[in-house]
Amino acid sequence: MNMHLIAPSLKLHRFALSGHCHRVELFLSLLKLPVELIDVDLAGKAHKTPAFLALNPFGQVPVLQDGELTLADSNAILVYLAGKYGDESWWPRDPAGQAAVQQWLSIAAGPLAFGPAAARVAHLFKEPLNATEAIKQAKMLFAVMEQVLAKSAFLTGSTPTIADIANYSYTAHAPEG
Repeated sequence: MNMHLIAPSLKLHRFALSGHCHRVELFLSLLKLPVELIDVDLAGKAHKTPAFLALNPFGQVPVLQDGELTLADSNAILVYLAGKYGDESWWPRDPAGQAAVQQWLSIAAGPLAFGPAAARVAHLFKEPLNATEAIKQAKMLFAVMEQVLAKSAFLTGSTPTIADIANYSYTAHAPEG
């Protein structure tokens, strides 16, 4: 792990029920990094205020602040934290290892978001999404994951990476959708 003489000044703008925020919180916990959690009132549209849009013009959580750096997108945050505070087991330094992790980060941003995550949103928050299609997508994704995990302990091999963190939250909460 990269050692720093001064503890980081991390702030995470989050919504507690968000799987995207959960993946960042989980990784911060695994890295044993202190963080100030700042709850964003999505129902009150706090994420659409000028102050929040100055942090993330897309108006989405999570947003991480590390000193002068402000970074949005949960997967980008995972890559940043792994590179700055983690060791190479979380984010390999070799191109093939990075590509293997990136493949699963892309799946977390695509099929996972449109399958299990969408099914959860439709069910928990009564959002007007096609829950039937989301559940179908989730089942297809989980079948592929099962095949991969039948051959290795984790998505990219024998040790966990940020790929596992990125895909964990909505997989673990799939029964809610």
